[in-house]
Amino acid sequence: HVQLVESGGGSVRAGGSLRLSCAASGYTYNRNCMAWFRQAPGKEREGVARIATGSGNTYYADSVKGRFTVSRDDAKSTLYLQMNSLKPEDTATYYCARAQNPGSWCEWDDLGYWGQGTQVTVS
Repeated sequence: HVQLVESGGGSVRAGGSLRLSCAASGYTYNRNCMAWFRQAPGKEREGVARIATGSGNTYYADSVKGRFTVSRDDAKSTLYLQMNSLKPEDTATYYCARAQNPGSWCEWDDLGYWGQGTQVTVS
């Protein structure tokens, strides 16, 4: 069965950096678009970044554009999110997600499998 396991979260001061990882298993990783979401306490879940298969197209929310970079290593079945210039408003639980169906690209509504999340706290 599909498993997505995030890691790399932690506490960091404003202006710092973190790199999140998401290890995928249980399916052919390179066939699906992947994404990162986040959810802060009391707020709705927010799509952060998406990446097509083959490390092609990417899409970023305006709130993170220019600071975050999404990437994937298909040989390792791993998704990454490099987060630089972190701000207190980036504090949230970050989740990786997989598109429900195989295909090169995806929209936010296409994501169907989720990890358990990793906490990022920026002070």
